[in-house]
Amino acid sequence: MNVVLAVGGGIAAYKAAIVVRELQRGGARVRVVMTKAAQRFIGPATFAGLTGERVVTSLWDHPGEIHVELGQWADAIVVAPATMDLLAKAAAGLGDDPVLATLSCARGTVCFAPAMHWRMWERASTQRSVTQLTDDGAVMIGPESGPLASGESGLGRMSEPLAIAAAVLANGRGADLRGATILVSAGPTHEDLDPVRFLGNRSTGRMGFAVAAVAAARGAKAILVSGPSQLPTPARVERVDVRSAREMEAAIRAHLPSADAVVMAAAVADYRPAESAAEKIGKTEGPKTLELVRNPDILAALGAERSGARPVLVGFALETSDAPARARAKLDRKKVDLVVANLARDGFGTDDNEVTLVDEGGDEPLPRSSKRAIAHAICDRIAARLAR
Repeated sequence: MNVVLAVGGGIAAYKAAIVVRELQRGGARVRVVMTKAAQRFIGPATFAGLTGERVVTSLWDHPGEIHVELGQWADAIVVAPATMDLLAKAAAGLGDDPVLATLSCARGTVCFAPAMHWRMWERASTQRSVTQLTDDGAVMIGPESGPLASGESGLGRMSEPLAIAAAVLANGRGADLRGATILVSAGPTHEDLDPVRFLGNRSTGRMGFAVAAVAAARGAKAILVSGPSQLPTPARVERVDVRSAREMEAAIRAHLPSADAVVMAAAVADYRPAESAAEKIGKTEGPKTLELVRNPDILAALGAERSGARPVLVGFALETSDAPARARAKLDRKKVDLVVANLARDGFGTDDNEVTLVDEGGDEPLPRSSKRAIAHAICDRIAARLAR
């Protein structure tokens, strides 16, 4: 695994040398790029001695476009320490120094290990930067609460080097999905009753968006078929917006011939109104009966039609009880390779979840994790099947 360590100009820069060692212990090859400010805290010679590689400190001292080469080479880039200034500039897409320019050319996973005074971390502009970066697919490692350089204590301390290295190695698995096309569905579907009303559900699309983002970060061509969702499109992901279950089915079938794996994370409505009124339905006295008809079961149809091992099929079982058992029944009934089981109370509308991965080999409960970490676990399974 190839990792670029980007060192920012904060007092925690001295810990970046330990991050190098921990990454190397994890089997990574490390190259270092530094901001001008970082060099006031720790010298490039330290990192050159640790890595055996020339340290990039300027865009002008290297032949060619060194930032492009580094971005292409790296399976993961980690910024440690990531100062308030660096976070803001990266979120804005600036590229006027070697660190920012390398980030702008990143092919793999990008991680930030924030380090600053707690007031700087809590600043509204800093939180906007963090939100923008995570929406763009970056991973935040920390910060942690503890003693700060000012003598105060609070949330802003950089995570310890071992934790940073472990997170980078876990999130930057490399381009193991390069060459594969991963088709992902996400979000709810809306089934129109009339021009102003619809039947829907509370799905936000976060899980499916995370799978698409991780697949793209790991080298895949990621196609995201999304029901109505306000989430931003992840970096390097092709997005197709749909509204109803039948529109979602049509979009998935249109992209199915090129798909190596299909991840059905969308909360597709099981039923739709038998008729959709052209005009707003008015009030009437007494009760009103709504006739519903079944929507197509997209995943079951794909399982029934598939011949051979491709595409890999992944389904989700969102339940209110007995999630693993119901997931196993869905695994057999729909002829799919993997079902991700979870309870609605654990993950609906949140940034993390607690799931069980169910396949022919058994059940693997995962600890409560971010949806991005769960997306990596799902992509691990897909990569393993495609490698067979």
